[in-house]
Amino acid sequence: MRSGTVGRATALGQGAFWLATGLWPLVHYRSFEAVTGPKEDDWLVKTIGGLIAVVGATLLVAGLRGRPPREVAVLGAGAAAAISLADVVFVKRGRISKVYLLDVAAEAPFLAGWAADALA
Repeated sequence: MRSGTVGRATALGQGAFWLATGLWPLVHYRSFEAVTGPKEDDWLVKTIGGLIAVVGATLLVAGLRGRPPREVAVLGAGAAAAISLADVVFVKRGRISKVYLLDVAAEAPFLAGWAADALA
């Protein structure tokens, strides 16, 4: 059994952040678009928001239970890396607003936390 608190703290932090940001376009789409810019496919934004919220809820549950198992760490790190990569690529292509680069900055501590947890 792995021990330590870095993974737990990372799961709780990322879980709370992802749950909140995933629910945002579902709960108040107008404010989401006001901050992130207009979207062509609201159904896609809401679908991705729902998936992000589910990942967030999963991370929260794992963090509340103790140190997350490796598969949860892979989920958290992989999801943060995938979202960050998509943000950078699609900002560069001009498909999404530069405000999404703030999300890349928000994901960095989660990636660092999962890396530190893997080394513990």
